[in-house]
Amino acid sequence: MFRFVHSSDLHLGKPFGRHSEDVRGRLRQARHGALDRLALAARTGGAAVVMLAGDTFDQETPAPQITRQALNAMAQADDITWVLMPGNHDSLAASELWQTITRDTPENVVLALTAEPIALGEAYVLPAPCTVRNAGRDLTVDMAQPTPEGALRIGLGHGGITEFASLGTVAAEGPSGTIAPDRAALAGLDYLGLGDWHGQIRVSGNTWYSGTPEADSFKHADNGRALLVALSSAGAMPDVTPVETGEIDWLRQSIELTPQDDIDALVRAITPPLGKRRDTLLHVVASGRMGVQQMQLLSAALAAITPDFLSLTQNTDAVTLAHNTADLEAIDPSGGALRQAADALSARAQDGDLSAADRRLAATALSQLFSFVAEEP
Repeated sequence: MFRFVHSSDLHLGKPFGRHSEDVRGRLRQARHGALDRLALAARTGGAAVVMLAGDTFDQETPAPQITRQALNAMAQADDITWVLMPGNHDSLAASELWQTITRDTPENVVLALTAEPIALGEAYVLPAPCTVRNAGRDLTVDMAQPTPEGALRIGLGHGGITEFASLGTVAAEGPSGTIAPDRAALAGLDYLGLGDWHGQIRVSGNTWYSGTPEADSFKHADNGRALLVALSSAGAMPDVTPVETGEIDWLRQSIELTPQDDIDALVRAITPPLGKRRDTLLHVVASGRMGVQQMQLLSAALAAITPDFLSLTQNTDAVTLAHNTADLEAIDPSGGALRQAADALSARAQDGDLSAADRRLAATALSQLFSFVAEEP
């Protein structure tokens, strides 16, 4: 039985520029720690090999400490053999990067820089390293190369496949449809491990995208995984087991609001337990209809728990404010200038002839007006 861990898309050095400095630091630290967690996943699963199917580094010219510290982490896990293949973010066009890595490669790191088969005991790795960021052709065609009779054949590729079209999306980077989804059969592979897509996908019984070991967006449901693969013999279907490797959770919660909602109960339902919040980025996406006072309560409830999380953000652009008489009376029961302004904003916020952006602007202004009045002593 030949066991290994298949992973990809670590994107070490990813800047995470949209987040605060503190959050960026935590996210970068978690990505570096993914190397230790991959080694642990291999040991726990009885494997001695970790194969990285591209995009170990986020850029073609990562800072020297990022490269050196990644190699140091692999060297420290000296009971593990690491197979390191270029992806589109760290392609072979990054000649300085790969010259540096080649010069400093630890003894337990194998570089897959050409399409030549790599012998690992009874198995042969048939890599398809990315030569440039967008090669424009299927680099996995060279996986049909011969290996000794009876040897296990493991392909390692990076890029999109035609199957992504059926998912209504495309690969994370580069053109879709470049890798034949039946490449494993065409090249006589026992397993084809792919990178580029950051979520875990089973293409077929012996063809998988591992996904990133440390999540980097709200796009995918799984939060950092790798694959433990066991091959018993040539021609046999592999045993593939997803393993959790992520440290930070990216949690996107969608809620459909109604004027009857209990705000406290709603917030409790969409938030994780206290013990998980420190390592969670929570993004709340709201839609539906809700009164102005309820929206104020929702904003206040989310603001109250924001310090619990690594990050908490919200998007209420799709919420239609269900303005009622009570809301407007609360703004100005006398029917004076404030009430007239509130009535005008309420009418604009619900005017179907206006653009969605203009309706949102009016609704936001009305909500702010309500806030100002509510804060008055």
